Amino acid sequence: MRVAVLHGPNLDLLGRRDPAQYGDVTLVEIDRRLSEGAERRGIDLIAFQSNHEGVLIDWIRATMDGVDGWLVNPAALGHTSYALRDALEAAGKPFVEVHLSNVLAREPFRGRSVLAEIAVGVVMGFRAESYLLALDGLLAHLASCGRADE
Repeated sequence: MRVAVLHGPNLDLLGRRDPAQYGDVTLVEIDRRLSEGAERRGIDLIAFQSNHEGVLIDWIRATMDGVDGWLVNPAALGHTSYALRDALEAAGKPFVEVHLSNVLAREPFRGRSVLAEIAVGVVMGFRAESYLLALDGLLAHLASCGRADE
């Protein structure tokens, strides 16, 4: 089984950008923790980050046939990008939307996600731990659909 992790704009600044909101864990550390967690579960994991919407969409399209599901932290694109939504929907694989902060407790514009209604779930507010919780949720979903060996 293979899971892809998509990190959106500005997530490469984690650890430096607003630690009160996002914590002090870097994206490199998040990817390391995810890789270790995936390995313990017998899962192959690939991760990618870009600050450019089109590059993220191209990566989805390039990898969609080789993955069973996605963890997607769209960052601010989650509020605005119908193109990202369309790419994930076209990929035809389940995904969990991930946010480090509780976006519902922040500025009003962050309260709407254009991805949430096509995601199998949304995990938010647990900082770096959000990704591991999302991975467990995705794996449980895949197992319930008969798409995982657990």
